Amino acid sequence: MSRLRWMTAGESHGPSLVAIVEGIPAGMPLLSEDVDHDLGRRQRGYGRGGRMKIETDKAQLVGGVRGGETLGGPIALRIDNRDHANWAGRMGPDPFPSPPEPLTRPRPGHADLAGGLKYDRKDLRDILERASARETASRVGVGAVCRKLLSLLNIDIFAHVVSIGPVTATLPDLPLSELRTRARASDLACVDPDAEAAMRKAIHEASHAGDTLGGVFEVIATGLPPGLGSHVQWDRKLDGRLAQALMSIHAIKGVELGIGFTAATLRGSQVHDPITYDPAHHFDRPTNRAGGLEGGITNGMPLTCRAAMKPIATLKTALPSVDVLTKEPFDAAHERSDICAVSAASVVGEAMVAITLADAVLEKFGGDSLGELQRNLETYRAQLAAY
Repeated sequence: MSRLRWMTAGESHGPSLVAIVEGIPAGMPLLSEDVDHDLGRRQRGYGRGGRMKIETDKAQLVGGVRGGETLGGPIALRIDNRDHANWAGRMGPDPFPSPPEPLTRPRPGHADLAGGLKYDRKDLRDILERASARETASRVGVGAVCRKLLSLLNIDIFAHVVSIGPVTATLPDLPLSELRTRARASDLACVDPDAEAAMRKAIHEASHAGDTLGGVFEVIATGLPPGLGSHVQWDRKLDGRLAQALMSIHAIKGVELGIGFTAATLRGSQVHDPITYDPAHHFDRPTNRAGGLEGGITNGMPLTCRAAMKPIATLKTALPSVDVLTKEPFDAAHERSDICAVSAASVVGEAMVAITLADAVLEKFGGDSLGELQRNLETYRAQLAAY
């Protein structure tokens, strides 16, 4: 049923990250700059670590695009790791002149130990290099391609940070377009200036304590027609697909759609959105507590998803661990890391939502060319207008 397939490969300090996405129709305008914009946004944000000072992520479109337009075949893109030059003799596909010093002290909260046990690797760098959140640069690349497709269908996606640590933003009652503008103008993707200042202070204090902070971000999609997803089978429900996509992002430990967990504390009359009918606008809802989804299907309202990110697990003040070779207790190994990456994670969240929605759009409307896809959507909108 799915029309979109994608995969990433590469290690954090390997030569490059690569991604392939298949299913994008032919005739879609696409330049590397369309991808680079989102890659740059992923690298910004107060609280990011030293790696962001080394990398300047740029995408190279190495397949599926000719003369600035997609061809209908798989699109391949590569993002080189500039930091790879500093890891000569320790990372890369060729045999090493001498064995590099193994990393044998797993970090609590990371995939180090679980992955080492699963794949029978005693040098835990074999695990952490792929488990690193550096992989999300590839996802943002794929997401940028999907965002381009959705934009040509008048579907827009943006994210903003709701909270960092103990600081929660006050969300003003503004048009979504204004929230988007404010979020993009903020170093922490926060629409509340007072909360942003308090967030920066909290990150600064955590840094001086050798600690880290997590938070919550919200992704909003507008312009979606009703009817994406389906109620007829568990794996076709769009809310489930979105939840899985967001939960797959590194360090995400909770996902909610609409008012989510709050709905469990309220009565039904306080949760469900009334339905109205206006001949000029057809069916509408004065509230959007469902977050744009009912029964696993979009209902035409803005789609809202929230994701909770745990504090980054690499701590300067290391937690107790055990050496996998000697079995002796040690403090966990410390890798260069961020203090807080919630704003960066929100960009990855946008990408995962874009990928999921592009898949749902292609699933419903199909089309081997952009023109065919657009005509199919126009016909469906005419059907909705006549309902």
